[in-house]
Amino acid sequence: MLQHPHFDPVAFTLGPLAVHWYGLMYIVGFAAAWYLGRWKIQRGLSTIRLTDFEDLLFICMLGAVFGGRLGYVFFYKPAQFLSDPLTIFYLWEGGMSFHGGLIGVLLAIALYGYARKYSFFVLSDFLAPLVPLGLAAGRLGNFINGELWGRTTNVPWGMVFAGPQDGLARHPSQLYQFGLEGIALFIFLWFYALKPRPTGRISAYFLMGYGVARFIAEWFREPDDFLGLLTANLSMGQWLSLPMILAGVILYRFSATQSRHAQ
Repeated sequence: MLQHPHFDPVAFTLGPLAVHWYGLMYIVGFAAAWYLGRWKIQRGLSTIRLTDFEDLLFICMLGAVFGGRLGYVFFYKPAQFLSDPLTIFYLWEGGMSFHGGLIGVLLAIALYGYARKYSFFVLSDFLAPLVPLGLAAGRLGNFINGELWGRTTNVPWGMVFAGPQDGLARHPSQLYQFGLEGIALFIFLWFYALKPRPTGRISAYFLMGYGVARFIAEWFREPDDFLGLLTANLSMGQWLSLPMILAGVILYRFSATQSRHAQ
């Protein structure tokens, strides 16, 4: 049985400003996406212009933050926020949904693609391999904060977190998600995307890959205490992942009819 290190959630302070590790993880994620995207474009591995990519990345960042917050509001705590709508803007209190963030990013891609005359799937195929490292950084932030811990377990690497206050060992599910949704998905998508692929194929693999990884990891993660397990003993995260997997399968079949292009 291991003990969670109980990291200070504040990385450092600048006068009255406290910089939290979780916020830094967002910066790390977008910095990694920026670097990898520039690397591909500068080596002629994409038809997207560098300035367009940088503009798109900024817009997607806004879509991820606002979509993530609104997704958390509507998927997880709609009653609470309907009773006190202003708490939607209390970002410092935490509460972000990946699935909501994904919707925000897809909307940003659609709007930007329309404005700059890019195919939606050309942009999404380019961005998909850049996302998992950001997801990995976010899960690492969850682990540092000692939040979103796993279900109780007796495995040797079970970890005692301060949050549950029950002294029981739990799965470090944040690290499972770090490895599955983050590192493993990144390695697969990055190397797969280095060669021309049918339009939509990389996006399809991202949807299926993340959906399956999240669905598996949720078996080890403690369900939200205000929701518990839902129909068929599945968590909200699992139910939200099922449409992603289905969309990925449909997109995969669609991509089989498309020509190959550089990502």
